[in-house]
Amino acid sequence: MKLHMDLDCYFVSAERTRYPFLKGRPVVVAKGSDKRIFSKEKKDAVLIEESGAFNSVLEFSNHFNSKNIVNEWKKEFKDKEGVIHGIVIAKSYEAKTYKIKTGTSLRDALVMCPGLIVLPSDHLFYQMLSFKLKAYLETKIPLLEQYSIDEFWGDIGGWIEEENTLAFIQALQQEILERFDLPISIAASKSKWIAKLATDTIKPYGTKVIEAHEVNAFTDPMKIEEFPGIGRAIERRLKSYGAETLGDAKRMQRLFESYGKTGKELYLKILGEDNEPVHPSRERKGIGISRNFAAIGEREELKRRVLILSRYLSYTISKLGLNPTTFYMKLRYQYGTKSAKSITHDRLFNEAFFIDLAQSLFDELDTHPHYKIHYIGLGASNCTGIHQRKSFSILEIEKDTKHAKLTQGLMKIRDKYGVDMIGYAKERVG
Repeated sequence: MKLHMDLDCYFVSAERTRYPFLKGRPVVVAKGSDKRIFSKEKKDAVLIEESGAFNSVLEFSNHFNSKNIVNEWKKEFKDKEGVIHGIVIAKSYEAKTYKIKTGTSLRDALVMCPGLIVLPSDHLFYQMLSFKLKAYLETKIPLLEQYSIDEFWGDIGGWIEEENTLAFIQALQQEILERFDLPISIAASKSKWIAKLATDTIKPYGTKVIEAHEVNAFTDPMKIEEFPGIGRAIERRLKSYGAETLGDAKRMQRLFESYGKTGKELYLKILGEDNEPVHPSRERKGIGISRNFAAIGEREELKRRVLILSRYLSYTISKLGLNPTTFYMKLRYQYGTKSAKSITHDRLFNEAFFIDLAQSLFDELDTHPHYKIHYIGLGASNCTGIHQRKSFSILEIEKDTKHAKLTQGLMKIRDKYGVDMIGYAKERVG
């Protein structure tokens, strides 16, 4: 049997572990523009080397006033004119009854629920608590995979008899609550994806086992869009043929097969017959960094921000021992216009090359120089690790090798004294 474990409203639940008075009250965790990363003051960045497939790897330490935590949000989300910014990224079930959703503006949420308690997000704390839970789960489950900061898969086949699965996950759920004060929902099935689908139906704090002979009865009435992995394109196509439920979708095998290998794998997942294993570790194929901020028109300041983001991403890439060959940048302008591009370079990764590339990409993508920009995203993918070989450009290899050694030297200093110990003069200009 495979397990899917999903922490209930995790960010709020994590805050309740250190602020118990929040229990039973309407609470949201909010996030706004990151003012720290572009600050010219000293920052306390922490690299998290082991994270799930969708977890961030670079976070900043927060120094909130724990004695007055319910008012800390005002420093983060209220400007000098008293205007409230920021959005809700997590809500308690008590807040959910007021129709507050993930993505609701904080200003609207406070109107919708006058007694709402707002907390600024503290991702470093959430990550570290998640790691503690993962370490504990590894003592209870032979094969464990962290899917995201608040989700895990486990394989207990050959470890727990199938008839004892429900008792096992109920005991595990209780132990996690007692040890970490974290409510969690756990479902089990032969298929990882059926187990994941099941946790969505039993939250909060539920347990469920879907036996092989129960899969069809469980999944057939569900709407197509409820299944994880069915994107909008496939959903629209299925519905154009009259399919509304997963039961309808199962009768359209040929349609799925028309999407090739991906479609065939998705069809097996819906049937609960994919047999996808639990992966204790996965090689990271890509990594990125992005920030939203108040719209800025000054190009020199925007280039300064590109420099800072590229330096942080360069450090993270080097620390993880990756060698990406495909790079991506995206800009968002104030009027909804977007500009993006990916480019491939078979180069030995080094900081000098990457920073120059990021600056040139910005110049190329900034096709609306009179528009203000409020978002910059940088990404790197198609990575080769230490166990993989790739042919690099002969024309650049000597220079890149020299710069790669310099990058390793910079990394060691930053490891010892902090990510911001060595920066660039242009970061302090303006």
